[in-house]
Amino acid sequence: MNLDYLQTFIAIARESHMTRAAEQLHLTQPAVSAQLSKLEDELGQKLFDRTSKGMVLTEAGRTFKVYAERSLAAMEDGRTALDELIGLRSGSLAVGGGATATTYLLPPVLGRFHEEQPEIRFFVREQSSQQSIVDVLEGKLDLGIVTLPIKAPNETREPISRLEIVPWVEDELRLIVPPDHPASGAKSFEWGDLDGQPLVLFEAGSAVREIIDERVEKAGIDLDIVMELRAIESIKQMVAQGIGAGFVSQFALSRADEGLRCLKDPISRRLAIAYRSDRTQSPAARAFFEMLQSQSSAGSDSSLSS
Repeated sequence: MNLDYLQTFIAIARESHMTRAAEQLHLTQPAVSAQLSKLEDELGQKLFDRTSKGMVLTEAGRTFKVYAERSLAAMEDGRTALDELIGLRSGSLAVGGGATATTYLLPPVLGRFHEEQPEIRFFVREQSSQQSIVDVLEGKLDLGIVTLPIKAPNETREPISRLEIVPWVEDELRLIVPPDHPASGAKSFEWGDLDGQPLVLFEAGSAVREIIDERVEKAGIDLDIVMELRAIESIKQMVAQGIGAGFVSQFALSRADEGLRCLKDPISRRLAIAYRSDRTQSPAARAFFEMLQSQSSAGSDSSLSS
């Protein structure tokens, strides 16, 4: 139904006069009359009686007027809601990522974004890169922080070609050891040093674990994996209790020189931001994406440096 017809109908009902309604709408009287006729034809009902005193609503007109006013009010509310979204006075943002992203990288950025846009609601999910890819493709997440390279998921019918992948942060995995470990106090290690050593690692199948497994296979050593965990803080606690050595992100360490680095073959990875390229981003998602990019480009920013 044409909204112009509804506005014309309401104007005539308010003014009870065709000419005055035309003046209010900045239209000619014949144009207003034509719109009313089209509306009555569409509804199959006569909405006004033309009398010597002006335009008088029929019973059908009085009934329809209630719904026409509601429709126009709803449209105005819709415009207001859209204006609020554009001005980031409302809306929501759903972001997913692995433990490094959700525990260390995102909180400072989210804090800054919340300070600037306090009306936006946040939904943050800690999950694997693969699950974040699935959720972005299925529209459950606005943005996903994933480890490169990504793999085409089997859990969704959505083609991975619909994803836009933007490189974000370079990360390095470092070895942490128990306080009484022979390598405690060292600055670096070689892969051969880990042969037969007890290790606390991320769970099998995770993006970080796959990187470590590839390096172990390349080095031709055997690991004694005594525990597999999902959370970085859990790994750090187990290492501190002497269960074994472990690998964590450089962002999980309190000092830039903390952790042992593999100088000959560093364990590095690239984190990226994933979103649907074929869907219009919400104003909140677009603003947060731009903030993430600005944080990444600011190399001295404390949120992205160890």
